[in-house]
Amino acid sequence: MFRSINVTSRIFERQIRTPAPGTSVHCARRFYENIVPSFTVYDIECPDHSFRKFTDDGQYLISFSRNHQDLIVYRPMWLSFSCKEEDCCRHDLPPKAKRFESFFTQLYSVTLASCNELICKDFFLSMEGNQFGLFATSTAQIHDAPTTGRAIQGVPFIEKITFHLLRLEDGVVLDEKVFHNDFINLAHNMGVFLYDDLLAIVSLRYQTIHILQVRDLGNLVDVRTIGSFCREDDELFLISNSQSLATSERSRLNPFPGNQVGNGHNQVNQDDSFLSGIKQRLLSFIFQGMWNEETDQAMRVQSLKKKFFFHFQDYVDLIIWKVQFLDRHHLLIKFGSVDGGVSRNVDHHPAFFAVYNMETTEVVAFYQNSAEELYFLFEKFCDHFHATSRNSLHMNFISSHSNNVYALEQLRSIKNKGGSFSQV
Repeated sequence: MFRSINVTSRIFERQIRTPAPGTSVHCARRFYENIVPSFTVYDIECPDHSFRKFTDDGQYLISFSRNHQDLIVYRPMWLSFSCKEEDCCRHDLPPKAKRFESFFTQLYSVTLASCNELICKDFFLSMEGNQFGLFATSTAQIHDAPTTGRAIQGVPFIEKITFHLLRLEDGVVLDEKVFHNDFINLAHNMGVFLYDDLLAIVSLRYQTIHILQVRDLGNLVDVRTIGSFCREDDELFLISNSQSLATSERSRLNPFPGNQVGNGHNQVNQDDSFLSGIKQRLLSFIFQGMWNEETDQAMRVQSLKKKFFFHFQDYVDLIIWKVQFLDRHHLLIKFGSVDGGVSRNVDHHPAFFAVYNMETTEVVAFYQNSAEELYFLFEKFCDHFHATSRNSLHMNFISSHSNNVYALEQLRSIKNKGGSFSQV
């Protein structure tokens, strides 16, 4: 079918014609065949800022000052210069085309960091519709940190980490969330994941997943905390249970009510030997999976000795590296060693993936990162691993090996050329 290369004609055609069912995305893509970059300007006089990225819709350019104290946001001016002649390559652009101000307009500059804090230049998340932006500031990282409470040994800590929720339209800071004496991997958004209006923040030091919700008015609201406890009333149950045990113990030691013997343990001991709630869920799922592999009782015991009890301490030593939403109820949690959790290059460290249901507090799947089943799931359902909501319109324009046969062929070609399957 003939398609005109005239922009006006194609705009008119888009208005009066309805695309065939299931082809609206492809028709929208074809429209941009007429609008392509044809000229590049070099050596632009730019402000002395650290430029981060554009928002997904291209409406805002995020940048930071060199001292990492201020946030500066620009808006593109889009088509600034054009040529009406046929041979435009021989014509030079005017001198003002060499200036940054000819292409971008500064909207505002906001100071986010205090005197002892710095903006994390590698961290930025924008909500769906780009109404809000999430930024982070933190103090210096301390490596030789003493281990207290349930803190993981070997994980550094940061005295103060602050998340700032900002309205991108005018730069107003609407809410803040502060973490003290904790460690959250802010580099390239590793420790934070956004899905629709839900926000997951991973505390590496205390192995806690904080689930927050971004309200329409710009408030950060705590939804649940997953780590030491999985349900909201787990801690209350343990406290009441410890109180009843302390009461029965006092009654056994002092059967006469007139004499008071103190004092009972009325709080849950955070330094005890109990595993965290999420770790107990994980170990239970692994045990049940190995239990169901064998039907013969003798073979079942031998299998558990070799596969579960022999590696029990290895499973206990796993820590949460990263978390992402699969949907509003399921989390994909990446586990690994302590060294891999604080390292920038984790490719050489073995890792495990668990699918966790937040509503039922159950682990529903567990894989090693070299498992064939996990690879085939990723190959077939790659779109579900994207870092944005499936309700996002721009996701329909992203080609992957799950929705594009050519991308799938390229992936399989890379797999065939690779070495071992674990490397793939």
